[in-house]
Amino acid sequence: MIRMAGLVRILVTINVVAVCALTQPSVSAAKSRALIRDTEIESTIRAFATPLFIAAGLTPTDVRIYIINDDEINAFVAGGQNLFLNTGLLIRTETPAQLNGVIAHETGHMAGGHLARTSGAVRTASNAALLGIVLGTATAVATGRGDAGVAVFRGTTSAGRLSLLEYSRAQESAADQAGLRFLDATGQTSRGLYEFLEVLSQEEQLTPNRRSPYVNTHPLTQDRISFVRNHLENSVARDASDAPDAIKRHARMVAKLTGFLCPPTMTFKKFPDTDTSIAARYARVIATYKEPDPDRALKELLKLIGEFPDDGYFQELRGQFLFESGRPREARVAYRKALRLLGSAPLVESKLARVELAINTEESNRSALRYLESVVRTNPDSAFVWRQLAIAQGRNGYRSMAALSLAEEALLRNKPGIADQQARRARAKLPRGSPGWLRAIDIESLAKRRKSESKRR
Repeated sequence: MIRMAGLVRILVTINVVAVCALTQPSVSAAKSRALIRDTEIESTIRAFATPLFIAAGLTPTDVRIYIINDDEINAFVAGGQNLFLNTGLLIRTETPAQLNGVIAHETGHMAGGHLARTSGAVRTASNAALLGIVLGTATAVATGRGDAGVAVFRGTTSAGRLSLLEYSRAQESAADQAGLRFLDATGQTSRGLYEFLEVLSQEEQLTPNRRSPYVNTHPLTQDRISFVRNHLENSVARDASDAPDAIKRHARMVAKLTGFLCPPTMTFKKFPDTDTSIAARYARVIATYKEPDPDRALKELLKLIGEFPDDGYFQELRGQFLFESGRPREARVAYRKALRLLGSAPLVESKLARVELAINTEESNRSALRYLESVVRTNPDSAFVWRQLAIAQGRNGYRSMAALSLAEEALLRNKPGIADQQARRARAKLPRGSPGWLRAIDIESLAKRRKSESKRR
């Protein structure tokens, strides 16, 4: 782990923009970003954020959390209750308190209605479309590949992003005050927020084009830092410690992100063999797989599973390793065990369904259909899942429903012409007045509206 004091020094002296990069990122890499989807990481962030949302009077399930694969330190809210966290910020936090301090501050923006004046399209957009609108993208493409990347987008200029996302100094102060109240209400120290602001204060000394986006969009003043410091000194929760379980979950999150997103050499340097913690072993297993040495990675992972047989996330990772190594039947066993251990886990269900489709037997195709129907009920905004469902429906003889699923996929991919075509095909075969028939009509109407809006632009 990089200590916070060391982080401040690095940011000031060499202005590290990328957490993992050994060399300066290429132009193409700098212009692309990815939305990270991972059950464990999302569960960890959700567990940290939920008490703060409740303290703010928000309904936790109404807040959408997005994890953006971007090495820069940044977090922001947009369109009401949509919280965006960069992987660069997540990896750089050393403790749950530091991450919770950032989340509490951003929750203050949500509770205060800051930036709520953005367009209604932002507030109602699907996951992929929301990124496109907020960051000025041309398209958002759902890929469904592994743990990283279900929505890839091309960003606009920094100026374009700032105009949509920057806060006023008054809003920043209000968010600080609200965030501190939320931390106190949940019995958490505000030390993490203070440490984070100290890091940002060092970045303010840099020229604007070298600062992290967080500094550019969140105006920082010494008055704000002093206010937070004074609050910390007088807070009843000043000396509160992070719960042991929170420390473990945070460490695993950082290790997993590092393992998947950083070059293996960087991961091995950060988590050397002398570090025998679960998080470090986790990171090294993933880095070994990426080298690539899948056989050795699987052996090391099986050692972890032997010690922690009830860890569903280790089983999920085993399923991924096996499936990507061309061993779908063994992957199915691992994913099924992961689901039994984790309970409700739509992302794991969708991965298991993908494995079942790869096995491609009558029984496995029926199983895939059951899993995917479950997933779309709780996660209806993944184009990739709708495509997989269409395949499963087609293989099980439900051609009209497959057309309807393809219409849903096209709508999410912002392809209104294809959406309209597939919806018409579905409506022609579905029983009049049935839920599917009614949904086909809705999609036709939405597709026509989008085509009309596109022509006006």
